[in-house]
Amino acid sequence: YPPLAKVRYDTAGRITADRRLMAVSLTLNWILGPALMFALAWLFLPDQPELRTGLIIVGLARCIAMVLIWSELACGDRETTAVLVAVNSVFQVLMFGVLGWFYLQILPSWLGLSTTSAEFSFLAIAGSVLVFLGIPLVAGAASRLLGERLRGHRWYEEVFLPRVSPLALIGLLYTIVILFTLQGHQVTDDPWSVARVALPLVVYFAVMPALALTLSRAVGLGYARSTSVAFTAAGNNFELAIAVAVGTFGADSGQALAGTVGPLIEVPVLVGLVYVIRRLGPLLFPGDSTLPPGTASSSDPVPSPTNTEHTIP
Repeated sequence: YPPLAKVRYDTAGRITADRRLMAVSLTLNWILGPALMFALAWLFLPDQPELRTGLIIVGLARCIAMVLIWSELACGDRETTAVLVAVNSVFQVLMFGVLGWFYLQILPSWLGLSTTSAEFSFLAIAGSVLVFLGIPLVAGAASRLLGERLRGHRWYEEVFLPRVSPLALIGLLYTIVILFTLQGHQVTDDPWSVARVALPLVVYFAVMPALALTLSRAVGLGYARSTSVAFTAAGNNFELAIAVAVGTFGADSGQALAGTVGPLIEVPVLVGLVYVIRRLGPLLFPGDSTLPPGTASSSDPVPSPTNTEHTIP
């Protein structure tokens, strides 16, 4: 909710009109991402069909919630992140079942590999989008609309947002504690399977941001928007993946285990990625006005006190 309360929704039209941005994001999320996870699943888990299927399902579920926090921490463009998350949500409802059929049945049969039959609940997919994005999106938009109308833009930006912003980090820390508390038994009960699932996930979380930053920089996007694209491409909607795996294969299945291990790996890896991107920002985007404060490259002139606001994302 806090990142979505900060979004300036009147800029959405301008962002969606950026063809470079939309083309890179859609390519990463709906072509390269699922294909990479499919390849990694077969490369690392050729003898584990249940874990492999669960990992492929994870690759199909694009992130629509936690990416807002990662992007905020790395000083990405929050309006761009919100728009890309919304676009991913629409594609998720429309394409999740189609891609599941393609990557579990059609593509393996073309390659002479074993296939998996799975049914994907449209209601589960739509429900995940509604709960994890729809509710906070409506709340965030309503907060800005009502707050600025009743108390003014300055009060909303300078008083209200500073009060609700800490809730994002509190929520993140709460999520991490609860996640590892509830799922810790998975690590202790079957550590070998957890390790085998963790390895391709770590590779995935390293490769996808690297691809995203490379493509974004190549098409001329700045630091802030490139960061939004990177985290949107790297994250996955594990809530949806777990719900689909449990509903289709059962709570004790290997597919459900793969989905459960996912966030245990994603959370610490993407926390580290926040620091990596902030460190690499001045090297990849020297002189970019959207770099986080205090990370300007040493070759840039030091801004005077009267014009420092351009460095704030």
